[in-house]
Amino acid sequence: MTTNDCIRVLIADDHPIVREGLRFVLERRSDLDVVAEADNGREAVTLALHFLPDVALIDLDMPQLDGVGVVKELGRTLPSCRCVVLTMHDDDRHLFAAMAAGAHGYIVKGATSDDIERSIRAAAAGQVLLGAEIAARITAAAASTPPRPGRDTFPQLTERDLDILERIARGLDNTSIAHELGFAPKTIRNLVSELFSKVGAADRGDAARIARDAGLGDTCPR
Repeated sequence: MTTNDCIRVLIADDHPIVREGLRFVLERRSDLDVVAEADNGREAVTLALHFLPDVALIDLDMPQLDGVGVVKELGRTLPSCRCVVLTMHDDDRHLFAAMAAGAHGYIVKGATSDDIERSIRAAAAGQVLLGAEIAARITAAAASTPPRPGRDTFPQLTERDLDILERIARGLDNTSIAHELGFAPKTIRNLVSELFSKVGAADRGDAARIARDAGLGDTCPR
């Protein structure tokens, strides 16, 4: 998407009146284009893969596949689509689950149309825009949570890198890692090759040793 393009938006909510209201609000803006609407989570994923939206505006409570499941699935199958959650749930459990799944925004229903539009634009630009109160809750939770094993040793690695390295330390092969993480074996092969370079490993055995020295491989699968 270039700066002159409209932001393509998919709306996923099981209430028709909510979808209609969101479409009406968003399409008043010349830079926002609603390309699809879904009334359940599975349909949201199917339509996203067909219409390739820049942003998916997702309710958490949907049949067939809930909003967190949609965020995870689109993160795996269509990472170019950024997900913004729009929900009635203002509790930490739903908030943290959505953000951990990869959401680029979390808006509680009752927010203004300007709030929704700003979150969509930020997500389309690859940014995460959160209200001050929600951001403070996430910051407080992060400060009280011990760092993941390996995080301090390998600050250059992404969470996905650590997921893979942890499984290498446990002795899993690429096919097993691909199955656990939901990726194609070819994708895992490429990621493992890049990972060896990132941690300075000569081969798989070396990577496993480096990972175990950093405390990885002793926990259950994530």
